[in-house]
Amino acid sequence: MLTDNHGRKINYLRLAVTDRCNLRCFYCMPEEGLNWLSRSELMSYEEMLRICSVLVKMGVDKIRITGGEPFVRKDIMSFLSELSRINGLDELTITTNGVLTAPHVSELKRIGVRSVNLSLDTLDAGRFFAITARDEFAAVMNTLDELLKYDIDVKINAVVMDGKNIEDIVPLVQMTRDLPVSVRFIEEMPFNGDGHIYSGLKWDYTRILEEIKTHFPGLRKTEDAPFSTSYNYHIPDHRGGVGIIAAYSRTFCGTCNRIRITPVGELKTCLYDGGGINVKELMRGGLASEDLQNNIINALHHRAKDGWEAERGRSVKDGVHESMATIGG
Repeated sequence: MLTDNHGRKINYLRLAVTDRCNLRCFYCMPEEGLNWLSRSELMSYEEMLRICSVLVKMGVDKIRITGGEPFVRKDIMSFLSELSRINGLDELTITTNGVLTAPHVSELKRIGVRSVNLSLDTLDAGRFFAITARDEFAAVMNTLDELLKYDIDVKINAVVMDGKNIEDIVPLVQMTRDLPVSVRFIEEMPFNGDGHIYSGLKWDYTRILEEIKTHFPGLRKTEDAPFSTSYNYHIPDHRGGVGIIAAYSRTFCGTCNRIRITPVGELKTCLYDGGGINVKELMRGGLASEDLQNNIINALHHRAKDGWEAERGRSVKDGVHESMATIGG
């Protein structure tokens, strides 16, 4: 069992396969994009398979593939197929914006992907364009239809942004009446690549909850799964559910069971930390797997107790300026 210095079990890896994305969501990156990484800076698929194999042997049994947008990386399906065959990996999931995903859904089902997180901040095509700077709403909705067609569990991730999509909270909750989806509202975070000035959190998880209760007074709390990042709710006679993720308030840190590896191979033991060891460089330097494991264990034995401590540990020049695309969503 892999544990940190606070006694928390670590069994969940979020692996970012690329920093590139085909949307320009203003809360994630500037409209002109980022200074994209070169191919040599990215981990190769072979390196990703190796580090995943090492971590599975150490006790990780769930891997979520993120980006950037995973499906913009060439040959992603071949990689996912190989990854799914790692002995000891119980759960392989994906977070996607849905623009390029629909043609791959049947293959995702075949290789054993049972759950997909679909980023969708609005159900209005005009607001979608205003948020993402791309006219891809129809493609995302097509992906949603395909995922449901193949009985893949869908979690819809919606970032709640003051002045941008507050009017979408009610329509998104209404989706759960007829569709077996979980709509999860996420507090906005400052990871925008300096795309805009983050002026603080105006819609925290308590305000989001009160807004939902105002329109759906029958909303009832349900039991949260172990290690859940969301507070979960259900409305009578609705097929789906509702969740609220306190991503900025960081109320779930005490049970955090996850680590991240960025597209360049940086191991992050907390979303808000400044980064630690670089597993890509260690592997390229010829480090044996046993020594690689020891480096990972050492990093986890110096893990911040929560996101607030992790953020305080960053240097002043570091700040919180990076994009979620460079960290891994």
